[in-house]
Amino acid sequence: MPLAQRQSVGVNMKLPDIAKNAAVLDMIRRALKEDIGAGDITTSALIPESASAKAVVLSHGEYVISGIDVARAVFSEIDSRLKWEYAVMDGERVRSGQTVSTIEGSARRILAAERTALNFLQRMTGIATLTSQFVTKASRYGVTILDTRKTTPNMRILEKYAVLCGGGKNHRMGLYDRILIKDNHIRLWNAECGMRNEKVEKGKTKSSGPHRMVEEVRKKFPGVPVEVEVENEVEMESVLRANPDWILLDNMSTEQLKCCVELCGGRSRLEASGGITLENVESVAETGIDAISLGCLTHSAPAADLSLEFK
Repeated sequence: MPLAQRQSVGVNMKLPDIAKNAAVLDMIRRALKEDIGAGDITTSALIPESASAKAVVLSHGEYVISGIDVARAVFSEIDSRLKWEYAVMDGERVRSGQTVSTIEGSARRILAAERTALNFLQRMTGIATLTSQFVTKASRYGVTILDTRKTTPNMRILEKYAVLCGGGKNHRMGLYDRILIKDNHIRLWNAECGMRNEKVEKGKTKSSGPHRMVEEVRKKFPGVPVEVEVENEVEMESVLRANPDWILLDNMSTEQLKCCVELCGGRSRLEASGGITLENVESVAETGIDAISLGCLTHSAPAADLSLEFK
């Protein structure tokens, strides 16, 4: 489902209006039900129903914010009368001690929403911040930072949105929007089809290598981008015969990457993946590849240190 676009304040990029997405709203409601259950018994025992308060969300580190509208939607789901004031927007940087937002209204309602809102905001901000660190190192070489499908189950839409906030770009959202022929596909193809020679015109034969797989998927899904994973230069040469849109260079050394860039000669776009860290990303980026995909952006990003404090 395409998402409405909005301009992030102070940031030169378009971001989906994530908090209005039906799947995200359902996620928020389920998260609140998980946390609150039959009711916040501590708060109901101690805080009068009539009590009102003002609270701020504070940053305790230097981060790129993501999830601010999701956090606001959490509070709104608890009580639409709560007053929310933005201090920053998604994609903007904050320093330690800086106010991220201000919430004012029923003290009970603020307490009920606090943890769920922070859980979303801390997780997404952590992803955006780590992505930004990779983007900063790779952008000088004109290399795009991509995410992967290594996401928390049922949170993919939010985690991939956070990558956008950090300046990265989304790879495929799922198995349905892009063809990616990986090593296991190749093994199974070879076992079922690849070892058989296919008869062609005039009695000639041709083998069913990776290039034949590209031809096959293009017949069945014309117009869908096709990418093939290769592990060495020999596989690279075979795949190039079919001119896929992208070639994924998996777990290669920088010397192998340079060799593949030369072999490719611009016929396909090249994506490097596997074993890439903040320490070596620049050496990978300078090999001449087009993009770097990183599972760590979504499966290993540390949560940001944010808190809600009453004034």
